[in-house]
Amino acid sequence: MKNKSAIVVGAGILGLATARALAAKGYAVTVIEKSQFSLGASVRNFGMLWPVGQPEGKLYNRALRTKEIWLDYLTASKTPYNACGSLHLAYSKEEMDVVEEIGELFHANKRPVSVISKDSVLEKYNGINSEGLLGALRSEDEVIIDPREAIKNLPQFLTERFQINFIWGKAITRVEPTVAYAGSTSYSADLICICSGADFETLYPALFKQQPIQKTKLQMMRFRHKDPSFQINASVCGGLSLLHYKSFAASTAQEKLRIKVEAELPEYLKNGIHVMVSQNNAGELTVGDSHEYGLDFDPFDRMEINTLILDYLKKFMHIDQWEMIQSWNGVYPIMMNGASDLYLNPEPGIHILNGIGGHGMTMSFGFAEEIIDTL
Repeated sequence: MKNKSAIVVGAGILGLATARALAAKGYAVTVIEKSQFSLGASVRNFGMLWPVGQPEGKLYNRALRTKEIWLDYLTASKTPYNACGSLHLAYSKEEMDVVEEIGELFHANKRPVSVISKDSVLEKYNGINSEGLLGALRSEDEVIIDPREAIKNLPQFLTERFQINFIWGKAITRVEPTVAYAGSTSYSADLICICSGADFETLYPALFKQQPIQKTKLQMMRFRHKDPSFQINASVCGGLSLLHYKSFAASTAQEKLRIKVEAELPEYLKNGIHVMVSQNNAGELTVGDSHEYGLDFDPFDRMEINTLILDYLKKFMHIDQWEMIQSWNGVYPIMMNGASDLYLNPEPGIHILNGIGGHGMTMSFGFAEEIIDTL
C-alpha cells in the first residue's frame, strides 16, 4: 500500500518540526520553502530551549518533549550545544519575592530548580554584577544552541533520517485540497501543512485577518568577549524577565514587581524590553530583546532600543570586555489573545500551524507532534 504523502509549506523551525512529525507517522514528506535556505525568525533568536518560561502542565510538558527531540538531533548530528541551565537574577526585594515564590512552586512540581544565594551565584558564574545582588532562581532545564548552525544542518538530518524531500527557492502562492501551486507549477499530496510564520497573510489572507494574530519585531545583538576562554556558565536574565514569561505569572508577588517597573522603567514596558544573555559553544554572547507589535515594520534597528537593552544589561553583567560583532532584528507571529499557538483546518486536507510566538525553538517539535497525532 502506498504511503500517504504530505507537503509542508515553509522551512522555518515549525515547518521542519511538522515535517518530522509527519514523517514519523509514515508520510512521504516534501518541504517547499520560498528562500534558498532558512533565514527568518528561526535563525534570528537566542537559540534558547527554555522550559523555565512555560507554565505548568501542557506547555511545560510540550517544552520538555521539544527538548528531547532537539537533543536526539543534536547528538546524532554532532551539532554542539550548551546545556548550561539558566539564572534569573534578583536585585530588589520585589524581584527576590518572585524568585523565592516561584522557586517553591516549581520545586513542588518536581522541576529542577533552586533558589541560590548571592555568594553561590558569584562563586559558580562569571561576569555577574555583585552590587545589589540578592540571589537568583537557578534552573537546570535550559539548553543553548546556535540557531544558525542547528537550523542549517537540520534539513540534511531530516533527509537522512526520515527521507524528507526539500524544494528550495519556490514560493507557494496558492493552495487547494491536495494541491499546492508555485506559480504555474503544481505539487500534489494527500495533505498540506502551511507553516509560513510571519508570511501568514500570503495564503488565506481573509482567514488570517479574522484571527487575533499580529507580528512582533525584536532587536538583538551579538558580542564576543575579549578573553576567548570566558564562560558565564549559564544563560542569565534580569528582573524584567520575571514579568515576561507566562510561568512566572503563578507568583502572587509578580504584581508588586510590575507596579515597581511601571513606576521606575516605563520605557522598558512600552518597548516590550526584557534583557537576557545566552552564550553558545563558540563563546558568542547573544543579547536582547525588545517587542514591537504590528503587521508591518520599518527595516531599521532603533539605536535607542539597543541603548536601553545595554543600559539594563549593565545592571547585572560586567560588559566592559565585550565587543559587539552583530546586530539585527527578527519578526515572528504572535497570538494577541494570550493563546500559545494557532491551528486552523480551513479546507479538507489543509492544516495551518502558526502563532507560536517567540517560543519556536522551545515548543515547535512538541506542538507539531501534538497536531499531527490528531490527524
